[in-house]
Amino acid sequence: MGLVVQKYGGSSVADAEGIKRVAKRIVDAKKNGNQVVVVVSAMGDTTDELIDLAGQVSPIPAGREFDMLLTAGERISMALLAMAIKNLGHEAQSFTGSQAGVITDSVHNKARIIDVTPGRIRTALDEGNIAIVAGFQGVSQDKKDITTLGRGGSDTTAVALAAALDAEVCEIYTDVDGVFTADPRVVKKARKIDWISFEDMLELASSGSKVLLHRCVEYARRYNIPIHVRSSFSGLQGTWVSNEPHFDQGDQKVEQAIISGVAHDTSEAKITVVGVPDKPGEAANIFRAIADSQVNIDMIVQNVSAAATGLTDISFTLPKTEGRKAIDALEKTKTAVGFESLRYDDQIAKISLVGAGMKTNPGVTAGFFEALSDAGVNIELISTSEIRISVVTRADDVNEAVRAVHTAFGLDSDSDEAVVYGGTGR
Repeated sequence: MGLVVQKYGGSSVADAEGIKRVAKRIVDAKKNGNQVVVVVSAMGDTTDELIDLAGQVSPIPAGREFDMLLTAGERISMALLAMAIKNLGHEAQSFTGSQAGVITDSVHNKARIIDVTPGRIRTALDEGNIAIVAGFQGVSQDKKDITTLGRGGSDTTAVALAAALDAEVCEIYTDVDGVFTADPRVVKKARKIDWISFEDMLELASSGSKVLLHRCVEYARRYNIPIHVRSSFSGLQGTWVSNEPHFDQGDQKVEQAIISGVAHDTSEAKITVVGVPDKPGEAANIFRAIADSQVNIDMIVQNVSAAATGLTDISFTLPKTEGRKAIDALEKTKTAVGFESLRYDDQIAKISLVGAGMKTNPGVTAGFFEALSDAGVNIELISTSEIRISVVTRADDVNEAVRAVHTAFGLDSDSDEAVVYGGTGR
């Protein structure tokens, strides 16, 4: 008997019919001889509605109480799903994140998992039950307060449980048929990927691909847990994410492509620090202020110093949601650093080309920039790694740019267009 962890997103359990459809799929997995652990997200837009409600009550909700509120959505889903499974004649028990043994640090709203002690889950499985776990949440190790893991945290919950339970696979059910070579909402001819390495999937996730959360893939790679991304709205095979250079799907061997896909991200902003004295220590002072304010930075570019003035400009990208915090932190260092001014731009987009094969294939970089040039897209920033090239462009150009690059690298599908069943691509 194998042990399978399944995770269902909010679009999969958005209403009563969706919950009953998911319950049937879970029961089918149980009938196939598997022990089944299920992780669920909140129904549909429940989390967003709770966030809006909190904002109406308090402009700055206390972190502890905010987490208590947000975790209610997953508790509703898990209880309803357990009821639906019992209605099909099978026993199911629902557990909150804390009851499931998900131990986190004490950072509210974006906690990180420290440990998983799934004693109650194992007991439920040993008794022949299906275990339903509320995703996105845990309990802090020191204060025993309820915590949440941040957006997409249910994916991380599922992989963490799969690792703790030594599961054969972690199945992530969403509203698309797998991981595609681009966002199917933007590129209608995006092609489903049969297998992708953890390395490439990490780059796609960090570059804006919404199907899997970066933290989830990172956790799976660390514990070597294969992930199968598939749709809860169809019975099609999805995308395998694993560590193997070839993943065996029955009689089919799937090899890694030169280019895995094109990702884009419109959630970032750009800050330019204008007129920075070009001398040792000034960049360190700037980025220490950013780090101390707990702001994550993505791309960084420093211009060549102007000979006449000895001044340079430093630009970097960061999440839009943290723009105000970063600006405030930098303003406090203006006198010490001696820069002239700050520029903030939130009308940008990041486009990334990802593929481990580009390390050994000359011409990929040239082809990427030629595709953008032919589409009339101007580049503002460039960042590269061994398996990724990222550029920043105007937000208005992003869709055209993604489609142009996708076509230029032969990623367009010749078959049916990609389907987004639930409308979100997650």
